[in-house]
Amino acid sequence: MSKNKPSIPKGTRDFGPAEMAKRHFILDTIKKVYQKYGYAPIETPAMENLSVLQGKYGDEGDQLLFKILNSGDFLSKTDESDRSDSKALQPKISEKGLRYDLTVPFARFVVMHQHNLTFPFKRYQIQPVWRADRPQKGRYREFYQCDADAIGTNSMLCEAEIVLMIQEVFKSLQTKKANSLDYAIKINNRKILSGIVEVMGAEGKETDFAVAIDKLDKIGEDKVKEELLERGFNQSSIDTLSPLFTLSGDNTEQLNFLKDFLKNSEKGQKGLEELNEVFDILDSFGAKVPQLELDVTLARGLSYYTGAIFEVKPKNVEMGSICGGGRYDGLTDTFGLPDVSGVGISFGVDRIYDVLEELDLYPENAESSTEVLMVSFDEESWKYSLKVLHRLRTANVKAELYPEPVKLKKQMKYANDKQIPFVILVGSEEMKTGDLTFKNMKEGTQESLNAESILKRFLGYE
Repeated sequence: MSKNKPSIPKGTRDFGPAEMAKRHFILDTIKKVYQKYGYAPIETPAMENLSVLQGKYGDEGDQLLFKILNSGDFLSKTDESDRSDSKALQPKISEKGLRYDLTVPFARFVVMHQHNLTFPFKRYQIQPVWRADRPQKGRYREFYQCDADAIGTNSMLCEAEIVLMIQEVFKSLQTKKANSLDYAIKINNRKILSGIVEVMGAEGKETDFAVAIDKLDKIGEDKVKEELLERGFNQSSIDTLSPLFTLSGDNTEQLNFLKDFLKNSEKGQKGLEELNEVFDILDSFGAKVPQLELDVTLARGLSYYTGAIFEVKPKNVEMGSICGGGRYDGLTDTFGLPDVSGVGISFGVDRIYDVLEELDLYPENAESSTEVLMVSFDEESWKYSLKVLHRLRTANVKAELYPEPVKLKKQMKYANDKQIPFVILVGSEEMKTGDLTFKNMKEGTQESLNAESILKRFLGYE
């Protein structure tokens, strides 16, 4: 019997203890900021009914849904004509799919549980999502999202606080003074994009415009113009966009230009009003957010956005967006709950992980889960160590005892390999005096301390 070489699907990754420690550093940082701003946690199933997912992400998004085959003899309800037409076949053999994002399942959750929620409802959700995408750098088929959404309010306070949360998360993730992550928080408004389409004289083609313009940083101006032609925009309409491709200046200067450019678009003017309100609220906070940049070409590909949109891009690392989101007004409509507006963001943990790795921004102790290892020389000192170990753990010190009294070299190698910062050595002399050998593995220094003094070190009393 031949043995298959073990493998995992392309676009997925295994994470060992060292990698997981770094991921938890990211997740815990984001979670603390969300909680600080009043967001509460929820979870939803990995799979949703396809009726929930389909039609929410645009044509391109729908094509990236992972579909799950029905249980049992799923072909029994089909005939030969179905098998020659994939669109006719799919609903008969697959009723469920893996979630594409956390926002649409959240909208479904809100509608199903609306009578048990307090509105505005602010939730955060940290779970994996799946997309049948082509794997490449920074693009995975399975990855984690960290979402925060506020639903049931139209207030621009939510947008302003999203900007502050983004800033606070990335500030907290940068623990090393020597290195830094240079990033931009890009902001725009879908109403402004709709206004641009009006100015182009192409009403009704907002989705086509958004999908094309969203690729600007990936394929460049010329290719975007080619795609717009392919999507049915005429050349004179496309020429109208030229000033926007070269738009520069600070946020105020760009807003002033757009006020004139969109003077004949009521929807565009409404988008500008909403953006101005976000900037005004940030000023009222007294918040300085130098990373915040108005980007009139920012579109965000998802079709459910209707207002403000956000995207965070690193400047000193070659990587796509590491955070994004926006306001949506009609997402719960499709589930039977109209006139409920929401706004949210999502941090892409896997991309942030890669960025922090490349810039060496993790704290020095990120990979270490154990704070101290107890090392024994023989069976008697091993048993003695158990009481000390219990005392350390009772005080919530993350401690281990090497499981058997093997050679000292092997036990110390274990401590080094796991990057455990401290070691307590216990031998006959230590048992006799009660003073244990406390070794700093990083500095290579050691001293004799009793258990009480060691405990005070870890608790920060000495």
